[in-house]
Amino acid sequence: MWLDILNHTLMITGFVFIMMLLIEYVNVQTRGSWQEKLKNNRWGQYLFSAFLGAVPGCLGSFTVVSLYSHRILSIGALTAAMIATSGDEAYVMFSMFPLRAAGLTILLFLIGIVTGYLIDRLFKADRLPQDEDVHELELHTDEYCACFSWQRFFEQLKHLHLPRALLLAMMLFLSIAFTTGLIGEDGWGWVRITLLVSSLFALFVVATVPDHFLEEHLWEHVVKKHLLRIFLWTLAALVIIHWLEHYIDIDAWVADNMWVVLFLAVLIGVIPESGPHLVFVTLFAQGTIPFSILLASSIVQDGHGMLPLLAVSRRSFVLVKLINVIVGLLIGIILLQLGG
Repeated sequence: MWLDILNHTLMITGFVFIMMLLIEYVNVQTRGSWQEKLKNNRWGQYLFSAFLGAVPGCLGSFTVVSLYSHRILSIGALTAAMIATSGDEAYVMFSMFPLRAAGLTILLFLIGIVTGYLIDRLFKADRLPQDEDVHELELHTDEYCACFSWQRFFEQLKHLHLPRALLLAMMLFLSIAFTTGLIGEDGWGWVRITLLVSSLFALFVVATVPDHFLEEHLWEHVVKKHLLRIFLWTLAALVIIHWLEHYIDIDAWVADNMWVVLFLAVLIGVIPESGPHLVFVTLFAQGTIPFSILLASSIVQDGHGMLPLLAVSRRSFVLVKLINVIVGLLIGIILLQLGG
């Protein structure tokens, strides 16, 4: 049990860390041009975020959280991703009822985009509470990080500094752990391949970037400001969730009263975990509950996608969850009332 929790924690923390590292790298390489284009294209943000959220699993959601933590994506774009995502349940749904799962994914994608747009219209950036950990990506306009230089590469390895040595060790560990299945999935699915490819590229970045970029952007910013906090929050959340599931029989709560089940589905969807939502996936596959309850549950739940946000912005975590609950309840009530 504890090994499974630690495994999930290391997988989530490792991927979020890699994505933050790569975002810093791309930002400096392009001198911020990509983030400015994305910042200034709100509909592009909604489409991009909802697409990442709709991809099965939680990796897309983790990426959106990383981008939001640097103010590249708006709160509306973050909401769009979290509505569109079904986390790991997407794999189960596509295996149990593929056509209806595809329809559900498209519907969540569209609801996410519309909700994201409305949220940004309602909540202007200057009216949102700001967290100190949500900040702009630092960009030095006179700085250019040369992608690769053999001469500098060997020189830096010869005079290896402590930050680079530690980052190299971390990236090597993650690459080996993802390859062997020590961290993450056992089988060679696309999630494991994505984790391995991204960790190998991150290893390349850590090994080749200049000392200034590594120490100022990767070590001081990503590692010292975010890494430990993300790990601890993720670990704490998974431990609490396991404790609740162990002592509370969620299946026994499902009653014949569909209105009770609807509110229960939305309530359980608040939990930032994939497991509990599978109860409603299974009930729908068996024909026990209607599509409206599955849709409401899918809107509110986001798998592990929101866990890293706890370490970045707890205010944003609560706000997005509250928005998703309202949207999920509203749509669920309307469809259930119509008999759907």
